[in-house]
Amino acid sequence: MGNDLTPAQVKALHRLAGIMIPEDAGYGVPAANDPAILADIVKSLGRDRDAVVAALDALGGAAFDDLPDAEAQARAMAFLSQGGPVVSGLSRAVLRCYYRDDRVLVSVGHEARAPFPKGHVVEQGDWSLLDPVRQRAPLWRDDRPGHRRA
Repeated sequence: MGNDLTPAQVKALHRLAGIMIPEDAGYGVPAANDPAILADIVKSLGRDRDAVVAALDALGGAAFDDLPDAEAQARAMAFLSQGGPVVSGLSRAVLRCYYRDDRVLVSVGHEARAPFPKGHVVEQGDWSLLDPVRQRAPLWRDDRPGHRRA
C-alpha cells in the first residue's frame, strides 16, 4: 500500500493535524492542516505511516472527523498526552513537514531555502583538539583478511 492513506484517513489526519498545530495569525503561520502542508505530510509518511494509521485508528478512524469540535479536541489532546511510539511517529510526520514549509521557516527567522548549495558559513575551530582522538588506539578489531590483530 506504500504511503497511501484512504480518503477517510486523510480527512481525519486533516482534522488531527489542525488540532496539533493550529493557525497563528500573530506569527503569520498556517495550521498543520494547511493544504500544502497536509499534502506534504501524506506524501512523506515513509516509516511513520503505520504510526499515523494507528493514531487515527486509536482516535476512532473516520468517525473522528465527525465528532463535535470540543470532543475531537479533547480526544486528540488526551491521546497525544499519552506519548509512546505511535504518538512519536505521528508527531514526527506532522512536525517534519510543518517546519519544511516556507511560511513557517520565515516566521522562525530562517531563510526559506535549502541549506545547500548556498551553504552556511561555519567558523574554523582548533583542529588540534582532535589530536588525542587521532593518537588513540582503534576501538575496533580488524577482522578483514590479511590484516593482523594487535
